[in-house]
Amino acid sequence: MAVPDRRVSKTRARKRRTHYTAKLAMPTKGKDGSWKLPHFVNRFTGNYK
Repeated sequence: MAVPDRRVSKTRARKRRTHYTAKLAMPTKGKDGSWKLPHFVNRFTGNYK
């Protein structure tokens, strides 16, 4: 079994984890001109896109 020779420091581990960020959904304009989030049901028209 592979075992690391040295312990990974807290700083080094946190630097590696900085790239694991959540991407927020960007709002877009629908056909009716209202702003909406992608993959959600439009409250006014009831359309899903």
